[in-house]
Amino acid sequence: MGLNEELFERAQKTIPGGVNSPVRAFRSVGGTPRFFKRASGPYVWDVEGKKYVDYIGSWGPAVLGHAHPDVIRAVQEAAVDGLSFGAPTEAEIVMAETLCDMLPSMEQVRLVSSGTEATMSAIRLARGFTGRSTILKFEGCYHGHADSLLVKAGSGLLTFGNPTSAGVPEDFAKHTRVLDYNNVQQVLDLFKADGNNIACVIVEPVAGNMNLIKPSHEFLQTLRDVCTQYGTVLIFDEVMTGFRVGPRGVQGVYGITPDITTLGKIIGGGMPVGAFGGRKDIMACIAPLGPVYQAGTLSGNPVAVAAGLTTLRLLKQEGFYTKLEIQTQKLVAALNESAQAHGEVFCADSIGGMFGLYFSSTVPQSFEDVNKSDRTRFNAYFHGMLQAGVYLAPSAFEAGFVSVTHSDEVIAETRRASDLAFAGLRAI
Repeated sequence: MGLNEELFERAQKTIPGGVNSPVRAFRSVGGTPRFFKRASGPYVWDVEGKKYVDYIGSWGPAVLGHAHPDVIRAVQEAAVDGLSFGAPTEAEIVMAETLCDMLPSMEQVRLVSSGTEATMSAIRLARGFTGRSTILKFEGCYHGHADSLLVKAGSGLLTFGNPTSAGVPEDFAKHTRVLDYNNVQQVLDLFKADGNNIACVIVEPVAGNMNLIKPSHEFLQTLRDVCTQYGTVLIFDEVMTGFRVGPRGVQGVYGITPDITTLGKIIGGGMPVGAFGGRKDIMACIAPLGPVYQAGTLSGNPVAVAAGLTTLRLLKQEGFYTKLEIQTQKLVAALNESAQAHGEVFCADSIGGMFGLYFSSTVPQSFEDVNKSDRTRFNAYFHGMLQAGVYLAPSAFEAGFVSVTHSDEVIAETRRASDLAFAGLRAI
């Protein structure tokens, strides 16, 4: 038994499932999760000393590569002055100013400690602002584990959703409507039938939690149009995509302005930070100015803010996003070429520094499309890549992430691993 297996066995005695976040358990792909000890640039090393090219990047934050020296230095310097105050700091103001400058749709912003907290608070704010209860989300989009969001589509087009987690009362789920991602007609039909009761629409403007799924421009524009028409708050969940797909997030790429944006991942630079912000009239409803309560002892934590501010500063370097996008496109091309060389039914796609890979002939447009992909072959390919020293997301329903440290040499290394992994699929 190797050290990874020993640690996993030990972990399961005191931690449910042996992990502190479900996807880490490898239940979707099978096998034993890797326990990591250190990371640098595009690489991670497990406790047995094996080195992997990392395409998870802590699920998005490591856009600069792991352990960037400037970010590490900022954390060290901030920690010397104290880990937490539970009181205001100037750095929080700088962070708010930075975020509002980088995302013009955000006139005011509040910092929190996680993406789940950001989306949960944004929905409460939207309900308080509109005086309505119903929210609309889309099948396959994940917005954290708040009760109202752990809901799947109902049995009919305009039905309410059903809980997808034990512990979520049906009374919570009944206020959530669920439609198909990228389905414009469903949105139009729902708003025609019930638009005056919908407090908010929350959407991953580029989905990353059912693998990478791009929206059609018509889909996002329709959301903007109906929300404006019916006085509904449009929430872009850019926890994953914010500063990952471009300098102004998806809203900058597509030119569509939400009312509220939720952020996380990159704005913490690897530390736990989230944020939600938007129009000033909406944000004025948050306590202490308004009746919508939200609070957090560690909100704006000085060490986390220091890491985030340094990361955001480095993202502003000229040519940063051009390089990131080019390297991601090179990776996608390499994987597609590898699959073609081995006669596999496979495709890959990307936007900014995110990518998706699919064991299907065409790039999916919805959760239903993703479900048609060959998960058996994905699981085998995942383990083939892992064996060859490439660490992909351990699920066919997760996007991947590239950093600016994924050089041409690293991508070539990935291509060689992919050739080995595809060669191993012939027997399946």
